[in-house]
Amino acid sequence: MVLNEDEVRRLLPMEDLIPAMADALRDLSAGAVLQPLRTVLPVLEHEGFFGVMPACGRALGAKLVTFYPENKGVHTHHAMILLFRPETGEPLAVMDGRLITEMRTAAVSAVATKLLARADAKVLTILGSGVQARSHLEALRLVREFTEVRVWSPRNAERFAREFKVRAATSPEKAARGADVIVVATAATTPVLRGKWLAHGAHINAIGATQPNWRELDDEVLRRAMIYVESREAALKESGDVIAAKKDPIEIGDVIAGKQPARKSIDEITLFKSVGVAAEDLAAADLVYQKKTERVSQ
Repeated sequence: MVLNEDEVRRLLPMEDLIPAMADALRDLSAGAVLQPLRTVLPVLEHEGFFGVMPACGRALGAKLVTFYPENKGVHTHHAMILLFRPETGEPLAVMDGRLITEMRTAAVSAVATKLLARADAKVLTILGSGVQARSHLEALRLVREFTEVRVWSPRNAERFAREFKVRAATSPEKAARGADVIVVATAATTPVLRGKWLAHGAHINAIGATQPNWRELDDEVLRRAMIYVESREAALKESGDVIAAKKDPIEIGDVIAGKQPARKSIDEITLFKSVGVAAEDLAAADLVYQKKTERVSQ
């Protein structure tokens, strides 16, 4: 079975993906998924990266992904996901993974936001205006009712604001001050969000800076926040922010399972730092595969 991006889009509504990501993260923290750290090869000549991300749990397979941060007019991420039958090793499907990467990242942030953000959160700020900004706006609106949405980016905030009927901010500080939920979805390799801007009780979803020498959050954010991650092993190896924090992060899967607490007070600042893991990609791809086979059999 070969599925292109349009077919994946038709088969993968965000409403179904969010609970599937919660299941995948719970399985990961429970040890029900075998998932080595991703292998990343630098493509030095073209300033890109090629990653290999295998996993075995309820689904078996791997994502092959490229990240070319300097791309202009072309997506920075491209990917393909391969699925195999866990019982026999037979190949089942190959599908486009770019959209899955985009959607599962936002769906995982939605899982974290549902658990960690204040129940009365009303103001959403998005730093960034690319595909992840779009996807996060869709996903987070499914778990909280926001009365105000702000966006800031170095170049395209006004365009994004017009398209999605939200408010453009003129600086990251003006966007972040007073926000209840903040998404950091930029290509920053140095801090773009500062702790002195954060309101009491804010929740942050930070999804970039997935190299150990990259940062998107300053030291004050890390000092003030309780930090949650998908995989402690992956975050401590790949995230410059988590490494710099010098704290033992909590796996969100343990919160889903009730083994670790979520927000402890209305004033606590919570940070979900995502690096993206294979368990998420395989669970999303398996959901697409199951929906496709159901349609074929009808």
